[in-house]
Amino acid sequence: MLKLILLKRISCKWSKRKFHWTSSVAKSTNEKYEIGRIRNIGIFAHIDAGKTTTTERMLFYSGTISSMGEVHHGNTVTDYMEQERERGITITSAAVTFSWKNYKFNLIDTPGHIDFTNEVEQTLGILDGAIVVLDGSAGVEAQTMTVWNQANRYNIPRIVYINKMDRKDADFEKSLQSIESKLDTHPLPIQLPLKDDKSLIGLVNVITLEKILFNKNSQGTKIEKSKLTQQEENLYMLAKEKRTTLTDKLSGLDDELANVVIQRNSLEEVSDQNLVDSLRRVTISRKAVPVLLGSSYKNVGVQPLMDGIALYLPSPGISPCATQYSCFEDSLCAKAFKIIHDKQRGPMTFVRVFTGKMKKSQKLYNIQQGKSEQSSRIYAAYADEYVEVQEMDCGNITAITGLKCTAPGDLVTCSSSSANRAKTKMRKNKNVKPEEVDNFFSRGARVPDPVFFCSIEPPSLSYQVALDNALQELQRQDPSLRVAQDDETGQIVLGGMGELHIEIIKEIIKKDYKVDVQLGKMRIAYKETIDKLLKDTYVLDHKIGTSKHTVKITLSVIPIHKGQENLIFDQDKECASNLSKIHPRVLSALKNGVSAALMHGPKLGCPVIDVGIMLHWLEVGKGTSDTMVCAAMAQGIRKLFTSGGSSLLEPIMKVEIVATDESAPAVLADISRRRAAIKNVDVRRKNKVIHALIPLAELIGYSTVLRIITSGNGAFTMEFSHYQSMDSHVEQETIKKVTGF
Repeated sequence: MLKLILLKRISCKWSKRKFHWTSSVAKSTNEKYEIGRIRNIGIFAHIDAGKTTTTERMLFYSGTISSMGEVHHGNTVTDYMEQERERGITITSAAVTFSWKNYKFNLIDTPGHIDFTNEVEQTLGILDGAIVVLDGSAGVEAQTMTVWNQANRYNIPRIVYINKMDRKDADFEKSLQSIESKLDTHPLPIQLPLKDDKSLIGLVNVITLEKILFNKNSQGTKIEKSKLTQQEENLYMLAKEKRTTLTDKLSGLDDELANVVIQRNSLEEVSDQNLVDSLRRVTISRKAVPVLLGSSYKNVGVQPLMDGIALYLPSPGISPCATQYSCFEDSLCAKAFKIIHDKQRGPMTFVRVFTGKMKKSQKLYNIQQGKSEQSSRIYAAYADEYVEVQEMDCGNITAITGLKCTAPGDLVTCSSSSANRAKTKMRKNKNVKPEEVDNFFSRGARVPDPVFFCSIEPPSLSYQVALDNALQELQRQDPSLRVAQDDETGQIVLGGMGELHIEIIKEIIKKDYKVDVQLGKMRIAYKETIDKLLKDTYVLDHKIGTSKHTVKITLSVIPIHKGQENLIFDQDKECASNLSKIHPRVLSALKNGVSAALMHGPKLGCPVIDVGIMLHWLEVGKGTSDTMVCAAMAQGIRKLFTSGGSSLLEPIMKVEIVATDESAPAVLADISRRRAAIKNVDVRRKNKVIHALIPLAELIGYSTVLRIITSGNGAFTMEFSHYQSMDSHVEQETIKKVTGF
């Protein structure tokens, strides 16, 4: 009875937004699925490639919703935030659960804009497979490559879906070429587009040699399948040729299929099931990617895409993502990947259950933080609607309430003893290196450094507490958002991944938390470094009351590569004998001093990077406090920075600009004035695609400039590439601009 009431409430609420959850929701919530019939998948793409539209069609064709929304109407299921509906873009990842042909799909729709790439990063660690959506008229774009490289780090099997094949400028073959050249993988097309004079009407299944037509009047729900015959000579011969090519490529990647081809002495006598099984093996082993096509907006190709997910992507039991958690055996192990703040339920932590079962009101142990927490209720998620359940089996995604400390990237289990048993078992595995074990049990989410920051202020002091609470909730929800206090001005400083990121945060605080905040001028997140080795001795001699504190430190500041340790000990025999006697407590104080000194450089007070501190000699007087040791180390380093000089580093962005042939020369001339390093210029039908490296400082407000130059026909995307030293005159201008003198 309670479940019926919950479903009725959901139906009523969604009816106001022109949606009606169907009985499929109840089925996917209550029905138990074998682990082999579960698919945990993410959908990724460049902005505007059609991820959300494709997700909407999947929900409709699976029977989860009774009518389809559109991104441009602002009424899709997974774009539920007001800011998403107003702008027509995905800002936050959304999880939906639905059934398709006796399979259960846990699907996560992710943002395509680079400012929200952290949402993608958090999601990748809990997926078994992914769909990468391409725009058929553009092929592989900038953000597609970024997401692809992110997925490579997590060893996630993928299938590619080439969308928007109804467009006149869509080119299937060129899209395949861009996959091969830009993504460095083997594309295996298993479909061909079928067009009439006007648009895409269907597709050809290369494996089964079937023609699949989608009825436009039925919103694509009526599908006609028919075997290709020799009467359709051109289409039949083309499909047969593509099937032979597919078989040939697969046999070169899959030994089992190669044996079948050898036994039958023919590439044409291989059965459909042999090809499907081979495709599944090469997809899961990441040797190649199946490529499907369609037009989600025109309701063509989405059902075969869902069939492809079930056929080619792995289940939780065999996915590369899940196998590393086998050390927990039957004990619970789940990974948090997202936190949202629900007005009624409070903080909701989304987790992927890798082993064991997640139960209602269960006590959980956070491995990374070494803390126990009491969970409350657990829910199955349908975008921003939730259905309460009593437990969730392994291989599934669920939302939990009641957790106060758990952050994205944290592992939770049932007890500390379960964590210790799992760690011991993993250490005994000869195929796993000791550092990999430590990394697995101590690593949280990968959070990129912010590239923009600005001050944020409430309208009056009476709103300060509300603003502090809002920022605390938003920072837990979005780890890429950095909140700090400026020591000199006392202002709250907001750090983000881009202008849009910070603008969205401002809108959320205004609309959801009712605080009319004001943002200061947008500033670049510069860094500082040194170019040469510096060495000196620093002596601290200080008396507090009757206590005398003395520290003598000889150290060097040296340029190092990113990722190396900041504190390095001199290997000279005499120095080594001195440094080997350092007490662990004093060593901890020295490391704290290094961290404090590297937080603020001498020129603009920016963090200092790519710098190592080599300790040559240390003398600590009797009765000297650890605080004084820490201060001596920090002051010694700052003295070296001031005397030896440091240089400013600025963030360099990898930029892709799409402009018409007529406006391309003006665009190239403009970015040349912006200190751009132009890498190459590609031709994409009637457009030019310019790839360049440009300092971020030169790109503030660039979208407006580009619209003017191209008369509204240009577009650009950018992502962080690296930090780079400035020329002396540019550095002086930057310091003057920031400091005012």
